[in-house]
Formats: sequence, C-alpha cells, structure tokens
Amino acid sequence: MSVSPAVNLSRNSSLRSEFGERRTSSTPNTRRPSLRSTPSRRNSAMLEGDSPEEVFVGAIDQGTTSTRFIIFDRNGQPQAQHQVEFEQIYPKPGWIEHDPEEIRSSVSTVLSKATKNFLDQGRRMRQLQAVGITNQRETTVVWDAETGRPLYNAIVWADTRTTETVQQLKRRPGSDKIFELCGLPITTYFSAVKLRWILDHVEDAREAYNEGALMFGTIDSWLIWNFTGGINGGIHVTDPTNASRTMLMNIRTLQWDQELIDFFDLGKVILPEILSSSEVYGKMSTGPLAGIPISGCLGDQSSALVGQQAFNPGDAKNTYGTGCFLLYNTGETPVLSKNGLLTTVGYKFGDKKPVYALEGSIAVAGSSIKWLRDGLGLIKESSEISDLAASVEDAGGVIFVPAFSGLFAPYWRDDVRGTMLGITHYTTKAHICRATLEAICFQAKAILDAMNKDSGTPLKVLKVDGGVTNSDTCMQIQSDTIGLRVERPAMRETTALGAAIAAGFAVGVWSDFSELSSINQEGKDIFEPAIEESVRDERFGLWERAVRQSCGWLKRDEVEELKDGVEQMTLVQAEEKAENA
Repeated sequence: MSVSPAVNLSRNSSLRSEFGERRTSSTPNTRRPSLRSTPSRRNSAMLEGDSPEEVFVGAIDQGTTSTRFIIFDRNGQPQAQHQVEFEQIYPKPGWIEHDPEEIRSSVSTVLSKATKNFLDQGRRMRQLQAVGITNQRETTVVWDAETGRPLYNAIVWADTRTTETVQQLKRRPGSDKIFELCGLPITTYFSAVKLRWILDHVEDAREAYNEGALMFGTIDSWLIWNFTGGINGGIHVTDPTNASRTMLMNIRTLQWDQELIDFFDLGKVILPEILSSSEVYGKMSTGPLAGIPISGCLGDQSSALVGQQAFNPGDAKNTYGTGCFLLYNTGETPVLSKNGLLTTVGYKFGDKKPVYALEGSIAVAGSSIKWLRDGLGLIKESSEISDLAASVEDAGGVIFVPAFSGLFAPYWRDDVRGTMLGITHYTTKAHICRATLEAICFQAKAILDAMNKDSGTPLKVLKVDGGVTNSDTCMQIQSDTIGLRVERPAMRETTALGAAIAAGFAVGVWSDFSELSSINQEGKDIFEPAIEESVRDERFGLWERAVRQSCGWLKRDEVEELKDGVEQMTLVQAEEKAENA
C-alpha cells in the first residue's frame, strides 16, 4: 500500500550504539533523562519584591490549524500574543497530516514574536514565571530517538485512513475488554490505532521500532522533548489528559497498561512518562525563554475545561473549533458511558486526585465553515457566514450533515459521508450557511442528550468557547436548539488560559482554585432560547432523518463489519427510530 510523502526520513545509523539496545522488560518502554528540574514556588520576579499583579504566565496553544503563544497576567488577561497558521496536508481523501518539524518551527516563531511584544511593553523576562502547553489531542508523532527526526508526518486526529486497521483490531481476541480498560471505543480517532497503522505501513518507523529507537508521542510530548533539549537530554513526558486519548493508558490507574500495549502489539515503542498536568517537567533549553520552566500540560479540551473553571461535578463546557468538544465534569470517579460518550481525564494537578469527564466529540465544526470558504468559495471570509445565516429566518428545509470524517459521538459511524438534503430552487447560499451553523448545533444537542442520560443530572447552563462562538447567530441557534442558557466569556482564549493556570499552579502563581474566581467573569454574553419546544423538536427530528439518510455510504460488507464493532457503544439513534417506524 502506498503512503504519502513524509518528512525527511533519513536516519543516522552510526548513532545506534547509544540507544539501539533491545528492551526485554515487560513494563512499558519509557525514556527520559535522569536529571529533571524540581518545582519551585516562585522565581526571581516575586522573590525580589514584585507584587503578584506583576507576574505572568505563558501558554503555547498548538491547535489543528494554527499555533499561538499568549502571555497572561495573574488576572487571566492576555498581555502579549502571536499566532501563525501552518500547512494542512491532504494526500488522499480522508487523510490529514501535519509536518512535525513545521509545528515545532511554528512554536519557535510565536514564542519569539510574542516575547518581543512582551518586552516592548517594558516588561522583563524574569517576570514570566512559567510556560504551559495545550495541544491538539490524538494527533500522532513518531521520531527517531537518535537523530530526533520525525519518521513520518503527524497523523491528525480527524484522519480516517485507519478504517481497515480498526476492523482488524476489532476482530482480535480481547477487543471486547478495551473499552473497560481505557474508556474509549476502537475507532480511527485515537492514537494507538494511528500508531499501529504507521508500524504496518512505514518502513523507516518499523525499522526504528525493531531496533528500540522509535519514540511516540502526542503533540505535547513532541514539543516538550524538543524544547527541553531534544537529542541533548530532552524530557519525554505527557500528562493524563493526553495519555487518556491514546487507548494505551488505564483510565483508573493513569498509567500505561501492559494489556493494552500488548493488544496493539506496541511493546518496543518508547512511550513518554505520564506525569501530572501541573508540575515542572523541565526548562526551556534555547530561545528567548531559555531557563523558564515548562510546568503545565493539558490536552486542548481539558485545558478549556480548566480555563472555563468547570471545577465542580456537573459543570460542562463546549469548545467550537475545528471540531466541537463537549466535556462534562464527573468528579473523581470515571463514568463509563452507555450512550456513546467517551470517558476521559479532565485534569490532574500535582499530587491531587484526578478529575474525570464525559466527552462528546464532533469531528467537523469550524472546519465546515472553512470548507464553505476554501472548498466551495461561497464566502470570502469565515466571518461572513454569521451575517449570511442571520439574513434568513431558517435554512429553508436544508439539512447539512458534515460527516467528512464520519460521525463521532454519540453515533460513532465510520460509514457516513457528508450529505446535504432538502435543496430546491429556493435554496440560496444564505440557507446553506445557516444549515452549516445548524449542523454544528444539532450535533452538540445529540451529545448533550446522551450526556444527560449518563449523568442523570441535566445541564442548566452551557459554557462555550472557541472561534465559532464569535458568531452571535450560531450561539443563538445553539441556545434555541438545546433549550438552555448559553454563556460566552468576554475573553475567548480559554483553552490557552487553562494551560496557563496549570503552569501557574505548579510554580505558585496561584495556590487555590478560589483565587481564580474573578478571572474572566465580567462582560459575559448570555443567549437564551427564543423558540418553542415544538419547533425545536421538529427541527431536530429533521436532523435525525438526515443522519439516517447519510448512513451506509460505504460498501455493504464494510458497513456490516463496522456495525459489528460498535456493540460497546450506542448505535445510531436515528437508525433505531427508522427500524421502529
């Protein structure tokens, strides 16, 4: 099977002697230097008498389409920032890749630019206490332990090339135990499946694996390893929020699980050590931030949960970015969903107990707007969609199911493809724009309905963040669709704020959640439902019909295999209704 061109695959075999030993231990394979920074409560800025208001924390926010670095003050307000986009690589339909070296370079760029902005304001570097990292989750990177060079492009979380791999894994003995161990179904979404595909199809990666030199990590691990020294002593670590998305971590012990590793046949992979979300992992080794501790690490959706201060069981947030992710705080005990949701780690600060969450993930949200702009040319700027959607009362009967990568929670259907129904001569681009926003909101409602069933405690308020929330039209549609109050904070960078909070807690900028109570609370926008329940139910009923019509696009034998593999999750609710009709 042919694969897409990867990043530079050259490898230096002369260095194999240092790292090439075979590992025979039955414990998960991890590597990091023996020397590591220890946490410090405050750095020189506070020790020399500066007031708490004069200290700052930085956050690297490495997302699916862009990278940014934001420096926050102690009150959670951004004081300096810079953002760059990077290339999206689409070698084949359903394949999505990133160049790991370009991602690393993009981080270096935003660190340099934002820091210059910070210093131009008359600030001093010693006032910057720490840096946190938040990142796109599940996206899989493999690199050579000796050369530090990636062995393949990063396979992005929304990539669906692994459909055949998923089918093969579901037929393996023990596949029925996986959900109980890690809280996740076997789908194209998660890292272990992508890693298995790489080892099956990329010769250089397979060679490094056989020689004990294949390092694996999600984006957080790749960045921390590089910015703490790389091949010259880089720290190979991750946190539970990222590790919980690999399918290799036990959801209860928060450690790599040998049974899971053996199931995916990944025994020789060099895994990062799992540490807490808030502690000093090491220090920046080069660049303008050299010597500053990296002390926070959260997967992007968990970071938004922290940034929204959803610290109590029953709190929930929804982030509308490239995809859409609704997290519901379930407290200190993991809840295994019976309604198509994922069990994940919300956060773990230091030696405190972990906090878990139920999650509903939508593969396509903001990326559907980008498709209208770049793919169809219906709009020139993404911001145009809000005014166009608001120019019509409804979508004119058009329902858009943006299943470019199948449907994630609560449906978990790999056989669905993007479908637009109800188009007539009356349909205009305004109707299509509105249908696109409605599709995002309908998917969120489907997740919320499942979440209410699992939790037993229906939500009363939905906290929102992410780029799509800039659209007042979309947020009003969301409130109308779910019949709940929607709260949008004035400062929308809650994902980056969460990473800054985690980093700040590790070095003593904050010591208790109560100190955060005033952060980002003023100037909220409130959206209340403005339609009748009967109208809401009718519109959502059309959405469910459209989902049903979209299912089964793949060949029949592929569809049956996919259906057989989702017994551990809930089948499509729309399909069940069709069978009963």
